[in-house]
Amino acid sequence: MSSIAPLNNLVRRFQEQIPIRASSLIVTLYGDAIEPHGGAVWLGSLIQLLEPFGINERLIRTSIFRLTKEGWLTAEKVGRRSYYSLTGTGRRRFDKAFKRVYNSVVPQWDGSWCLVMLTQLAADQRKRVREELEWQGFGAIAPTVLASPRADRSDVNATLVDLDALEDTIIFETTGQDVMTSRALRAQARESWRIDELGAHYSEFIQLFRPVWQALREQERLQPQDCFMVRLLLIHEYRKLLLRDPHLPDELLPSDWEGRAARQLCRNLYRLTCADAEQWLTGAMETADGPLPDASESFYKRFGGLK
Repeated sequence: MSSIAPLNNLVRRFQEQIPIRASSLIVTLYGDAIEPHGGAVWLGSLIQLLEPFGINERLIRTSIFRLTKEGWLTAEKVGRRSYYSLTGTGRRRFDKAFKRVYNSVVPQWDGSWCLVMLTQLAADQRKRVREELEWQGFGAIAPTVLASPRADRSDVNATLVDLDALEDTIIFETTGQDVMTSRALRAQARESWRIDELGAHYSEFIQLFRPVWQALREQERLQPQDCFMVRLLLIHEYRKLLLRDPHLPDELLPSDWEGRAARQLCRNLYRLTCADAEQWLTGAMETADGPLPDASESFYKRFGGLK
């Protein structure tokens, strides 16, 4: 148990999930902490790092086996020890899931839209395409029409190729519009992307992590393990929110949008805990070559700069 009461509350909340989401937390751990340090660590390191979250060794081994079977992780045996790293497919999935988490700025919107029509797809394939594109920020503006104001065309095409749907999907890209904030457009955005529901989730995130931020700022000296646990749970929860968030332009969001405050809180708390968390990770993780390598240069560019 930590001396930081709000951190204990976060850990307890994680442990009370039924079933406990060990596999998801491991994905967060790889994406946030292991990949910047070379990407491969000893299984024993994972067990040691995750034990304070209430995840026992058996569940960790089961989760690692499942992630390996699903193509996220691959193992390398050195003697009697197994070292796990992200597969190429797992790394691409990670990039897609995490690339928005650490961005420092959201680019301005020029009023253009990407529209995807699914009318020529069979029902089962249409469902798969819709689900995948919704993870990329698309919203349904009609039963068979999806729209996004920030779509990356190359990502869309790659997704449709992976689903064998590119040839049967119709894609339009509109030019910038002068009227970007009409009442009808804002109402459509609220409906298609369930803005009120997402805003409630952001409010919950703020209520969970603001007490942690306040408690850590009052500490004379931060404990490395506390910082690691805060940082991992912070990114774990924030990542889940961003997977739901289409990152609509400010012009289409409410003036009191809680997503802005949540992002500022996440950035501040990450910067506060980063250095001490790195100290804990360096001492706790082991690779096949010995000590953990230094973090990559790109790691220190997260949230606009960590140093």
